[in-house]
Amino acid sequence: MKTSDFDFDLPEDRIALRPVSPRDSARFLIVRDGQLEDRIVRELPDFLQAGDALVFNDTRVIPARMSGIRERVGPEGEILTVEVEATLHHRDAPDVWSAFMKPGKRLKVGDRVRFGNDTDRACEMGMLDALIEAKGDDGLVTLKFDLAGPALDDAIRNVGVMPLPPYIAAKRPEDDQDQKDYQTVFAEHDGSVAAPTAGLHFTPELLEALKARGVSTHAVTLHVGAGTFLPVKADDTKDHKMHSEWGTVSQEIADA
Repeated sequence: MKTSDFDFDLPEDRIALRPVSPRDSARFLIVRDGQLEDRIVRELPDFLQAGDALVFNDTRVIPARMSGIRERVGPEGEILTVEVEATLHHRDAPDVWSAFMKPGKRLKVGDRVRFGNDTDRACEMGMLDALIEAKGDDGLVTLKFDLAGPALDDAIRNVGVMPLPPYIAAKRPEDDQDQKDYQTVFAEHDGSVAAPTAGLHFTPELLEALKARGVSTHAVTLHVGAGTFLPVKADDTKDHKMHSEWGTVSQEIADA
């Protein structure tokens, strides 16, 4: 199947740069019996029955996009620097993350990267250092941080920002509101580097309406990876490499 088969026109004025408020007032397409209906998410309980089950992803998005400076010792002993950006992809060890980095071609194994605000080197609170341990053929870079475990988690929260989808990030910078907008109301387990977008439309009021309808709700955890941001470059879809993601489903939820 050709990638070009999926090309379509998306007018600029149809790209929302902010979510609608309240969340459950978003538009909702119903497809049944070959017919299409335009509704809103708040009406979801009207289409479900007592005994139906809804499964939610309770992953929590971390501020996985970080800007920094790559430092390398030059041939004369001078420090060569270049601005870089990393989008964390998967945690491989307490102090190791794989990440997609730009500009990837200018990075070498052994380079050090200093993430965060470098305006005041006397203040280490806003800094996070890492060593480039490896580079893979799939575009992933292995970062070994100077911190590990909860200390690394805290540092990432301090220096990172929410990873907006590229079609939004190209039009506006991240801000504090994104910390709320790109988190579901039932987020619980840290690990996603992109939002589980379908779940963003739910509100506490909608969840209560579903409960009153007799619909049961269940949680699984799927940490969305940075691969979701990657463009499909292959001409044929069978040649596109998908990146894996980590998830877990308990036996209780599977039985339900």
